[in-house]
Amino acid sequence: MEDEQPLADAVARGLRREGMAVDVAYDGESGQEKASITRYDVIVLDRDLPVMSGDELCREVVSSGELTRVLMLTASGTVQDRVDGLSLGADDYLAKPFAFPELIARVRALGRRATPAVPPLLTARGLELDPARRVVRRDGSEVELTRKEFGVLEVLLAAGGAVVSSEELLERVWDEHADPFTTTVRVTMMTLRKKLGEPAVIDTVVGSGYRVPSAGRVEHTGA
Repeated sequence: MEDEQPLADAVARGLRREGMAVDVAYDGESGQEKASITRYDVIVLDRDLPVMSGDELCREVVSSGELTRVLMLTASGTVQDRVDGLSLGADDYLAKPFAFPELIARVRALGRRATPAVPPLLTARGLELDPARRVVRRDGSEVELTRKEFGVLEVLLAAGGAVVSSEELLERVWDEHADPFTTTVRVTMMTLRKKLGEPAVIDTVVGSGYRVPSAGRVEHTGA
């Protein structure tokens, strides 16, 4: 959430290139509204937002009790400013201007803290997905997937056999700009199934969504 729109849009584009689903708000009030509707893993928050300050919004996010992590951005890099930001409950702090690779690294680190720890591999029906290495194998053979295909499969496997709706996939893998009436999920699912091969691992639950039965998690057994 950033009041400097060009910077906010540039950050969003960069994060999306890294395979992250990103929503953007240019003031604290709209940021508050988005945060009340969607449980984000990480919020990148400028302290100097209009309408509602970033400090106030940070306090609200922290007091909500959600696992959402907050990375504060500010034009000031003084020690006192960092102390003030962290005292509000922010999880990390980054002064502008910043190196984009550092922002990516910090967001990824906070994202790991925002979700319950999971073992390295997600598995089902001869399928193995390694979230850390971003590698998928079917019966020992590596399967090349696009970022969105990988994201869809990761969400389905992490659900542990539960049904995941198209709306949730849009929210988790794409972002708020995705048209809820689009065929994006269906088309991505078609290409994903084709790449994974037979027998099929993804079931369609008519009127509800998709699932991978018997999905589970296992520890790495080797390098």
